Amino acid sequence: MVGGLTLITASALLLAGCAAAPEEDGTDTGAAASDFVPCMVSDAGGFDDKSFNQLGFEGINKAADELGVEAITVESTVETDYAPNIQQLVDQNCSLIVTVGFALSQATVDAALANPDIEFAIIDDAADNDFNGETDAPNIKPIVFDTAQAAYLAGYLSAGVSETGVIGTFGGMNFPTVSIFMDGFKQGAEHYNEVSGTSVSVLGWDGTDGSFTGGFAAGTEAQATAQALIDQNVDVLLPVGGPIYQSAAAAIRDSGRSIALLGVDADVYDTDPSVADLLLTSVRKGIDVATYDTVLAAGKGDFDATPYVGTLENGGVGIADYHDYADKVPADLDAAIQDLKAQIISGEVKVSSYLAG
Repeated sequence: MVGGLTLITASALLLAGCAAAPEEDGTDTGAAASDFVPCMVSDAGGFDDKSFNQLGFEGINKAADELGVEAITVESTVETDYAPNIQQLVDQNCSLIVTVGFALSQATVDAALANPDIEFAIIDDAADNDFNGETDAPNIKPIVFDTAQAAYLAGYLSAGVSETGVIGTFGGMNFPTVSIFMDGFKQGAEHYNEVSGTSVSVLGWDGTDGSFTGGFAAGTEAQATAQALIDQNVDVLLPVGGPIYQSAAAAIRDSGRSIALLGVDADVYDTDPSVADLLLTSVRKGIDVATYDTVLAAGKGDFDATPYVGTLENGGVGIADYHDYADKVPADLDAAIQDLKAQIISGEVKVSSYLAG
């Protein structure tokens, strides 16, 4: 997820009417219209980024397979690709165009207004570029995720397993869809300190600003940012921003220390075996499931532009299994995390984010 600064709208729009949780109920989709054409435009990074774009790609193709149609997908390399790529899909008579990432917001709104008979969905943006609390076009479905809730669990977990008493996070750029992970991570660690009487420090995010690479590509800048945190004795590290986790993994291996890595978006243990041995868990967005559900509904003639907000309650966000780290997570810590999840869902524990307030 990369591009110019496109702020996401406040929670009033999104939480006023959230779509139901995605469900895979085995409903017969054989009646789908044969002329339904689902399409997708990626953000920079491509559909093999093992994260954000890849999840959307998997979701649209799964739905297309069930509908008996073929999806058309186009990759973006730079910001100037967005509008031409969307227009290319308009010209191919797409029925539904899914755009992946908040950076495509303005191009998506422009295309939706110019083509009111085409259905659109956008991942990680409210499509409210005039900030009036309403989606800018009636034919756009926003798909967003309150990942602070899941990151809260990951922050609590990280503080609980830390041996140095220092954990860290860094991001690609300081956008709401990036910092929402960091917000939850910090709050979760602080909650652990409150209930445990500890003083685990969180580096890389102070609630307003922190450590950012300036982009969303793996490389020397991302590795140097990770290294700067490692040099401050962190032993759990959360990089937020697509493939920058690969640079964090390289810095961890170079350090020769035992440092746990956290993934984001996908369960990175499954998508990238090369870093599996480092992963404590991943803060998951159900981008694949939400995309699948949206495309499937549209293919059956049931497109609903009501914003979808993924939460712990509807399964749209969560943390992945501990996998190889399972033996290092004490049973009482895991039990506390399960209790904490229930408390967040019930509202007993409040998690602040730009989506929840």
